[in-house]
Amino acid sequence: MKKYGAEFFGTFWLVLGGCGSAVLAAAFPDVGIGLLGVSLAFGLTVLTMAFAIGHISGCHLNPAVSIGLWAGGRFPAKELLPYIVAQVLGGIAAGGILYLIATGKAGFDVSAGFASNGYGDHSPGGYGLQAALITEVVMTMMFLIVILGATDKRAPQGFAPIAIGLCLTLIHLISIPVTNTSVNPARSTGVAVFVGDWAVSQLWLFWLAPIVGAILGAVVYRFIGSEEN
Repeated sequence: MKKYGAEFFGTFWLVLGGCGSAVLAAAFPDVGIGLLGVSLAFGLTVLTMAFAIGHISGCHLNPAVSIGLWAGGRFPAKELLPYIVAQVLGGIAAGGILYLIATGKAGFDVSAGFASNGYGDHSPGGYGLQAALITEVVMTMMFLIVILGATDKRAPQGFAPIAIGLCLTLIHLISIPVTNTSVNPARSTGVAVFVGDWAVSQLWLFWLAPIVGAILGAVVYRFIGSEEN
């Protein structure tokens, strides 16, 4: 049970830190952290939790990562469901705390987005479904390649959290304008349930695309990372 608790609290921190920075601090008058700050915040949540709980649960914090690790031969199938449940519940719990904080400000409108992921009219840059799908698949694929490579027994030891955290930061720098960056179904679900309406109706994409991308990343790494020539 400890590893499931670790995944719950780790995903809680990812959503609270990443989405919280977007909702509370991104556009704060005069000193808002903007796109760069939000991107860094997401990366820092993963980096810090990798050191905190990596030795307990592996610090997946993401259903797509768990599925990708399974596809890459690094994670047992029997653990997928409990890990994913813990991750989604952790994301929703963080979304709830963030909602309580954000609604403490007069005039706050959760329907404006609440750091939800979207496409079309709900894409930060107005990108359509096709662009959103390609972005999420490719970004998650690259994320899994980095995760699998950085945690490979042949990789330099002790640096995986840094590589993975910086990779997630880079992914956000690229894709926030397109989808507000998901690459993580638990992150998307954690805030979408409080927005409802369009955020829930578009949520399917932010489950499907990251999972497809994660499996592709695992397939690619099994090919390029194989010890066989």
